[in-house]
Order: sequence, then structure tokens, then C-alpha cells
Amino acid sequence: MKSKKSISNETENFISIPSPLTPKRAHALTPHFLHLNSERSDVTLEESSQTKPFFCSLRHMRRRVVRLVADLRLAIVLLLVIALFSISGTFIEQGRSLAFYQQNYPENPALFGFLTWKWILGLGLDHVYSTWWFLALLVLFGTSLTACTFTRQFPALKAARRWKFYDKPRNFEKLALSTELETGSLSSLTPLLEKRNYKVFREDNTLYARKGLIGRIGPIFVHASMLIILAGAIWGSLTGFFAQEMVPSGKAFAVRNIIEAGPLAQPHVPKDWGLRVNRFWIDYTPEGEIDQFYSDLSVINLQGQELDRQTIHVNKPLRYGGVTFYQTNWDISAVKVRLNNSPIFKLPMAKLDTGGEGRLWGTWVPIKPDLSEGVSLLARDLKGTLLVYDPAGQLVGAVRPGMATEVSDINLKVVDLIGSTGLQIKADPGVPIVYTGFGLLMVSVAMSYVSHSQIWALQQGDKFYVGGKTNRAQVTFERELMEIIDQLKAQNQDEVTTPAAESLVSDSVA
Repeated sequence: MKSKKSISNETENFISIPSPLTPKRAHALTPHFLHLNSERSDVTLEESSQTKPFFCSLRHMRRRVVRLVADLRLAIVLLLVIALFSISGTFIEQGRSLAFYQQNYPENPALFGFLTWKWILGLGLDHVYSTWWFLALLVLFGTSLTACTFTRQFPALKAARRWKFYDKPRNFEKLALSTELETGSLSSLTPLLEKRNYKVFREDNTLYARKGLIGRIGPIFVHASMLIILAGAIWGSLTGFFAQEMVPSGKAFAVRNIIEAGPLAQPHVPKDWGLRVNRFWIDYTPEGEIDQFYSDLSVINLQGQELDRQTIHVNKPLRYGGVTFYQTNWDISAVKVRLNNSPIFKLPMAKLDTGGEGRLWGTWVPIKPDLSEGVSLLARDLKGTLLVYDPAGQLVGAVRPGMATEVSDINLKVVDLIGSTGLQIKADPGVPIVYTGFGLLMVSVAMSYVSHSQIWALQQGDKFYVGGKTNRAQVTFERELMEIIDQLKAQNQDEVTTPAAESLVSDSVA
């Protein structure tokens, strides 16, 4: 077998013959030219025989993968797994500290015998919705829906639109509902179908009618809406963030204490504006229980200018610039006091460990310049009552803001008790996408309940054939078709009776 180079050279020599070919020279060169072509054909056939099985195996493998991904059973399993982990994200507190999980999910005794803080942190159950494996489940479920849409729903819609006339009586035998009438006409059947919103097509002695094609489109939109919801959830996990702040009244702050954030969240964190807590207060019931707590918040720019102002409370957040501020907690941050005629100074209040017996805050007020002695102030809430203990630890009395008491020959006046508001801050750019998906899902589910009904008719000689089928609501469709047939029989009976009556009248007149 000759090399490609020698074949190319011989071909060039053959093509570059300057003189015209005589029949004799052409006859002499023809075997050589055919030999070159045969060698090239052998190479092509050999290469194609090697590549053809490879591409066939790739196509076969691709079909198998698509069938597997588009399998309804896989989609159901993925949906159940996603629902299970979503429930775990609701059951297990998200985004808390290590100490919180160690305290609430200890190793001994383990919750349910196996759920400990190590399992929670190891599997990422403390931030389920942003873990790589949860996002991978969403992507795989979306891929399954997409494959199912293109391999099942679109072909079903295409088949529903590709109708044909039934021109033989045997075609009606395969229909679930069909009948054979002795009389009837396509002209009398057409208005009966159009009255029931059927779209009618006629050709010679055949008729086809359909309605409810939107019911075939509905499942496609259901899948599309679910894909939109999944896309919104994934986008929110990648671009959203979650933060918490505890801010005293009168203080301004910027969002800094970010607990959890997606890899693309930085553009959504406020940088050119912040918030100021103008006031925080709590309303109490007559029994002394907390009724509601409020925060008067102002949105300010970097120069301190107010851009917006709202009062928030539980279930009424502040929304600004795509970021939502929720009222979730409260604290006692400080107390302002005066000793005799000294200037007013502010002391921080610390939360004390009560062993689960309620909430208690305390501070220590020095009453000597060398800080060798002091009194203790304790408070349980923001109602304003503080308990005063002398240096010996004895209860002296109770005092409210604006009131004073004598302790160790010192006039102690409580000027104000300052509370802090606990804010939960969230940004989730995927929420509008998710809401759009849910809205489309509700509409598409309603569309899916519309029945796709089809009716065929054939007029052949004295026989009239009518039949139909539907994809759901079989009983309703059967009643509708029976009513159409009954009305058709009644019309045909009237048409037969009228000529007979006219003939009788003409005979009597004659």
C-alpha cells in the first residue's frame, strides 16, 4: 500500500500533464488512476469502520443517560430527599454558634440516639440550604425535570397537535367511546360541537374536532415553574446573606456581623448606607408579660442623612435596598446613673447565668474613687424596676429610672435604663424568582386540569360514525358526547318528520 505522500505526488504528476490526452495515453493512465482511487477508498472505509462503532456507543450511552435522568421514579426520589433535608433545616436551628449546638445536641444522650453536634456540623445541617450537596440535589432534580419535559411532555404536545381524519369505520373501533348511527350529517354535527367550544376541521366526508389543548400545555408550564423555583433557590443561596446585630438605642450601625453568605453575596451587602436605632421599647400586658417590642429605625447614608424611617416589630420588618431587617430579640445594654452631684455616666449591663430560671441583667456601680466598694444593680426587664444591693450584698430596695435611693451614704440616682434591639438581617435576591415560579405553578396546575377532548366523525353512505376520547374527566366527556349524539338523533328525526308532514299537507290540498 502506498503512502499518502507518494499518492499525492503521483496525483500531481497526473494532473500536470501539459499535452492533451490522446485515447491511447488516457487508456494507459486509467489503470494507475483507478489504483490510486481504490487505495483512497480503502483508507476511508477503514477509518469509518473504526469510528462508526465509537460514535454509535456514544449515542447509545447518551440515550441511556437521558432515559435514566428523565425517569419519573428518579424525580420522585429526588423530590422526597430534598423535602426530607428541607424539613431537617426547619427542625435544626440554622446558623447558630458552635457552643449552641454543643449545648443543645450533646453526644450523651444523643437526640434520637445518633444526632449529635458533630453529625450536624459534619454534614452541614447547620446551614442545609447552602451546602454543596443540597445545591447539587436541586441541580440534579432540575436536570431530571428538563429531560422529562423534552422527552415526554413536548412529544405529547406534538402528538396532540398532529391530528388526522378517520376515513374508515374500523378506525372508530379503537376509540373508548364510539357509535354508529343510521342517519346523521357533518353539517348538523358541526354547530353542536362549536356550541361546546370545539374547534372543528372538515375534509370531504370526515370531521375532526378538539378542545382543551391548553391541558396538554399545562404540564410543560408546571415543569417550567418548578425549574424557575429551583433556579430562584439556587440563586438565593449563591447571592444571599444572613446577619445578626444587637444594637443599643441611639446607636447607628452598618451590617458587619454576617453569619452566613453565598460566594456571590458581597455586591448585595449594604456599603453606602446603614441604620440608626432611634428608640427601642417593649409593651407589656397587665399581667406583666411581654406583648410586643418595637424598634424605631432610620436608614441613613454615609453622611448621616435620613433616607427612610419606619417602626418595626415582630412580623413587620423593614425592607430597603433588597435587604430585610426583622425584629427578633432584645437585650438590656446599659444603665445611666449619677452618684450625688457627679456627672451622669453609663455602665454596661451584662446578662447573668440563671440556670434557665428566666433572664437577668446586672452591673456594678463603684461608690469610692479607688473602686474598693460598690453597689450592684439587677434588672429582669425593661419595665424600669432595678434591684439595689449594698456592698455587703444586702437588698436595699428597688428603684426606677428618674428615682434615687440612699446606699452607704451615697445618693444613687438611676437616670435611664437602655435597651438593645436584636435584628435579624437577610438578603435573598432569589425570592422574587421563587415567587414568580410559585405564581406560574398555580396557574399551570389549573391549566393541567383542563381536559383535552377529541371527537371524530365519518359519513359513509347511510352510515354515520361518531367517536371520541379524552385524557381525563372520562365520565364528564362521556355525558357530553352522549348529549351531542342525542341532539344529533333528535335533529335527524326532525329532518325526517318535516318532509313527511309537508307531503301530507300537499296531498290534502290536492
